[in-house]
Amino acid sequence: MARYIDEILQPGERVLYSTNAHWIFYFPAIVAWIVAMALFVASRQTTIYSIMVLCLFGSGLVALVALYWTVQGWFHRFTTETDVTNLRVVHKTGFIKRRTFEMALDKVESVDVNQSILGRILNYGDVTIRGVGEGIETIGTVDSPLAFRSSITTR
Repeated sequence: MARYIDEILQPGERVLYSTNAHWIFYFPAIVAWIVAMALFVASRQTTIYSIMVLCLFGSGLVALVALYWTVQGWFHRFTTETDVTNLRVVHKTGFIKRRTFEMALDKVESVDVNQSILGRILNYGDVTIRGVGEGIETIGTVDSPLAFRSSITTR
């Protein structure tokens, strides 16, 4: 399956920078997998049958939730593209229902980065792009937001 940016490039346009949603989208799934494993290990440590069955049932239930969150996080990352070309900024989300945002680089007025403490540590954040007569667009949970901002503002 081709990337969206490859389908819409204009003649003479080239991709300067590509980024994606940060892996933090997997965090709920990671926590759920850890809880599922802990419940499974707890079921093997007990000799009381009813507690063992309860732990195994809980482990299976939490593993199903973890699998759902893993697939959901993967699908979000798979269907999200954020690129900077020599002419514009392009952001696409969605698979069947697609939402795109494009802004010409010469229309970009400012690029703001908002990072939490965890975002600073793990290198992700929200990037807000303000355009002259184009409006405001916020792209959430971008991987390496400072490098993304620099690729927009450096010409």
